[in-house]
Amino acid sequence: MTIRAFAFDLDGTLVDSIADLARAANAARADLGLPPLAEETVQGFVGDGAASLVARTLAGDHAANWHNTAEQQQAMARFDVHYKAGLTIATRFYPEVQETLHSLHELEYPLAIVTNKPERYTLPLLRELGISERFDVIVSGDTLAEKKPSPLPLQFVLERLSLSPEQLLMVGDSKNDVLAAKAAGTPSVLVSYGYGRDVQEMGADHVIRFFSEVLEFID
Repeated sequence: MTIRAFAFDLDGTLVDSIADLARAANAARADLGLPPLAEETVQGFVGDGAASLVARTLAGDHAANWHNTAEQQQAMARFDVHYKAGLTIATRFYPEVQETLHSLHELEYPLAIVTNKPERYTLPLLRELGISERFDVIVSGDTLAEKKPSPLPLQFVLERLSLSPEQLLMVGDSKNDVLAAKAAGTPSVLVSYGYGRDVQEMGADHVIRFFSEVLEFID
């Protein structure tokens, strides 16, 4: 592997945002007269973008899909208000993330964010966390016509950074990250501490326990 740049998923990889996502989801449910869901239940609904998260939390069911119904639109509007009002109340970096990003930046490795989180949340979240300027490319869930597991977001990063696929390492925590990487032809690494379950079985090239292990992939 000759890695020249890194692409990172956001939620479950760089930051633990479940408490704030669950708070906003349950506040939206309360607005609609529904009881709260357990935080771990909401965690199981994360990873496919805001529309899927809202559809799942509204129904309390991972199998629920976004159909743009009036009720789903209302739930999305309420979630939007609550989440924007508290993007970083409890959201925290995972251990070693800030130090590792700083090291990669100092070594002049281009860094990218590739997340399914909508841009209206991604950009202010990165600003509030003080790391937006660390990244040369930021691809949110609605930046392009398709999101992960499509290869399009990673292909966009490759084009922007003028890299061949084998030179970009995708670091994430879910099957979507692995599928996107495989489709784009890039190597992939999963963190074992994130929101994904059974990460050893997801087909990534490597699984790491600590974020600082990312540094082992530099040339």
